[in-house]
Amino acid sequence: MEHAPVRHDWTHAEVKALFEMPFNDLLFKAASVHRANFNPNEVQISTLLSIKTGACPEDCKYCPQSGHYKTDLERERLIEVEKVVEQARLAKQKGATRFCMGAAWSDPKDRDMPYISKMVKEVKELGLETCMTLGKLTNEKAHELSNAGLDYYNHNLDTSPEYYEQIISTRTFEDRLNTIDHVRDAGMKVCSGGIVGMGEQPADRYGLLMQLANLPQQPESVPINMLVKVKGTPLENVDDLDHFEFIRTIATARIMMPHSYVRLSAGRSAMNEQMQSMCFFAGANSIFYGDKLLTTENPEADADMKLIKKLGMNPEKHQDYSDEAVAASLSSQVADKATSELFYEA
Repeated sequence: MEHAPVRHDWTHAEVKALFEMPFNDLLFKAASVHRANFNPNEVQISTLLSIKTGACPEDCKYCPQSGHYKTDLERERLIEVEKVVEQARLAKQKGATRFCMGAAWSDPKDRDMPYISKMVKEVKELGLETCMTLGKLTNEKAHELSNAGLDYYNHNLDTSPEYYEQIISTRTFEDRLNTIDHVRDAGMKVCSGGIVGMGEQPADRYGLLMQLANLPQQPESVPINMLVKVKGTPLENVDDLDHFEFIRTIATARIMMPHSYVRLSAGRSAMNEQMQSMCFFAGANSIFYGDKLLTTENPEADADMKLIKKLGMNPEKHQDYSDEAVAASLSSQVADKATSELFYEA
């Protein structure tokens, strides 16, 4: 068993050496680390609720929610508190222990905070853990969310510091690190990962994992997304990432962050069962379940459960309405447009 210590001093050369191990050796090492720290036959099942979609002022080149690009995503207003609580109540009835809410914002404005805080408090009153992703946070707003009872906050680093400016210009890499610092300072848990397949070089994948692992405290969960190319975004024609390179990324993340949940996130609909199985063996132990992740396709829930059963694996005891708060069920779970009284303009 690989009882790997948690390290915060990874070097670029060390990460490169892991990535470049013979494939089977890398997977064996990752699987050994995984088995030493988790039940290898359990997978965390995560589901998300979008509380606001579209018209985001950020210019992230991969994202259909950006207001800078013309995609088919329809702008929606912030869901009113009662509707969110209704969804949380349904989630709890399904066995959820954690409920996640995500909004397509650059950052929450002062006018939004009373609504957001009320959402957190009322969901907490149902006996659920809470998580959110709302964009950039100041220290003051992080403490406000923590005081409202928020348990988890998601804020991805996206890619390496060196490649970051090729993807986003409206927010700096340092901004993202500062938000994570504010979340930690406020006593909340962190979910942070990134996206691969955006045209980056292998060195950028090394750099992303190095940044995450070398944080003063490693994220409790690390979502690894494979780019979903959306028509209308600047990355719609980027070359596909080799699937073995994605699996290597999962395996290396598991070795470097042995106590973190490693989550298969966006892009899973492009993975066949065999590829997903290799990711589970390499240390992935969390997936998004059914409906849609963010604004991108996700395999149907029935297919997910059939695969888990086929592999002799089991979901964790309760469905987890994830700590990586982005947005799902963008059409079906958002209130009918006719019920406009449930919304306010964000």
